[in-house]
Formats: sequence, C-alpha cells, structure tokens
Amino acid sequence: MEKPLSKDPLHGITLQRILEQLVDFYGFDTLGELIKIKCFTDNPSIKSSLTFLRKTDWARKKVEELYQRTIPKLKSN
Repeated sequence: MEKPLSKDPLHGITLQRILEQLVDFYGFDTLGELIKIKCFTDNPSIKSSLTFLRKTDWARKKVEELYQRTIPKLKSN
C-alpha cells in the first residue's frame, strides 16, 4: 500500500531551503520589510537567520506563512 501524500505544503522542505528560496526571491532587504525581525535587517546571513528561526517559533511561523504565500510566485519563475 502507498502512503497518502501529505497535504502540508511544507512537508519535506527544510527551514534552510525555505529561507534560501525566500532570500533568492526577495533578498534580505525586502524580506526584512515583509517580516520585521532583526536577523533580516541587521547584518543578515542565512546561518544567523537559521539560528534565530530555529529558536523562535513565532518568527519561524511568519517565515513559513510568507513562504506559503510565495510558492505560486516561485513556481511561475
């Protein structure tokens, strides 16, 4: 029997991949405007942002929500 496919759009996607795609699409400047957290506006990097997002549930949730809204734009590029 096959396992049913997950309906969760984030299933199987790492936080690092989500962040990399958002940074590639928006850049840190725009990302910092869309989600006002210091790790995107003050000397941003993927590594420091991942460290913060892994520790901070509310911030990770905002990033995941933005990613879900951005998925159609990512697929059309």
